[in-house]
Amino acid sequence: MPNTRTKRGLFGSFCIALTVAGLWWGFGPRPLYAQGGAGFRAGASVDPDQFYFGGHLEVGPVVEQLWFRPNIEVGIGNDRTLVGINGELTYWFPLARRAWDLYVGGGPAVNVIRFDEDRVRGGDTEVEGGFNILLGFAHHGGFFGELKVGALNSPEVKLGVGYTFR
Repeated sequence: MPNTRTKRGLFGSFCIALTVAGLWWGFGPRPLYAQGGAGFRAGASVDPDQFYFGGHLEVGPVVEQLWFRPNIEVGIGNDRTLVGINGELTYWFPLARRAWDLYVGGGPAVNVIRFDEDRVRGGDTEVEGGFNILLGFAHHGGFFGELKVGALNSPEVKLGVGYTFR
């Protein structure tokens, strides 16, 4: 049975491989019509009650209207720090003659939770899997708003805004 150090080493290797693959996919050769980008996000979550911030890539389209949108979010508050590594897919619904688009999506999450010292669980760190379902709207200029609902070990609800540089 692998010990904690081995598990952390395997998890670290997995995260590095996922990051390298996402960057290669994000910045590798793409068709001329693809308009990906990178950006930042911030918001608030419920259960745990936290402020969060992070960054994302928009990669695609994988197929028509379907984009890979990996992101990392760091939540602070509620006697813990939560780092969520999310591998989300989004399906876009362009709104005719409008500057806004609607999207829905979801995907798996790896959540690294560090509990504060001398509080809950005595400063322990846990790695847990989760899943997110999301609904959002985005302006063609880059601004977006998003609602996420989490399952398994992801935060229950997140409401955030962000900006994507294209």
